[in-house]
Amino acid sequence: MADRALRGARLGTQSFEDERGIEMAPRQQVEYACADGHTFVVTMSDEAEVPFEWEDPRTGQVGRRLEGEEPEKKDVKHVRTHWDMLLERRSVDELEEILTERLKLLRAGEIGPVHLHRIKATRAKKTA
Repeated sequence: MADRALRGARLGTQSFEDERGIEMAPRQQVEYACADGHTFVVTMSDEAEVPFEWEDPRTGQVGRRLEGEEPEKKDVKHVRTHWDMLLERRSVDELEEILTERLKLLRAGEIGPVHLHRIKATRAKKTA
């Protein structure tokens, strides 16, 4: 019985509603221009915040808005490296002193990876 009710209708491809009485959302046309002079138009909602740059869907180039002002550039923060943070805590002279102390301890076998000390001990036995 259900088969007869749907006969002749293409499900999923056809809507039986018409557009009478439907009020579309307000829209605006925004025009963009690429560096090579090519222009294109993008339809956006009136309520949308319109970006200054937009990628052209056909060419993939970035276009700039023809109307409106270019946004102010934000200040770029300097990226602090590990070295910068280390220099905030210690001077170069202090760092050189610490490095010298640590190298002495490492060479004496008091600190560092265990496998390095085993190699050193094996070499000492071979030479003796």
